[in-house]
Amino acid sequence: MVITREFEFDAAHKLVNYQGKCENLHGHRWKIQVSVQAPVGKDGIAFDFVQLKEIVEEKVMKKLDHSYLNDLLPQPSTENIAIWIWGRLKELPLYEIKVWESPTSFVAYKGAKQEV
Repeated sequence: MVITREFEFDAAHKLVNYQGKCENLHGHRWKIQVSVQAPVGKDGIAFDFVQLKEIVEEKVMKKLDHSYLNDLLPQPSTENIAIWIWGRLKELPLYEIKVWESPTSFVAYKGAKQEV
């Protein structure tokens, strides 16, 4: 079963060594989806939505909301933000992280592929 919770935050950033409008300081109303994967337990629950919210709020949202993302990441692209979130939540049974920088533009990240 895949369980997903959505979150929104406001933050500013600029892209370093990028040529275009996004090289200038600007902000977004970001949206993230955190999806975990777990089997349904005897109680009928795969992963508690309340617990997922509490963990994401503590480990991710407190750092991101109303922040200057360049203070957290040297290059705060949407892709790097997704990777950063994954790292902050790596103790969860993560399935996928999605990060929207606008209503029509997002990235989906399922973790680094394991080398065989």
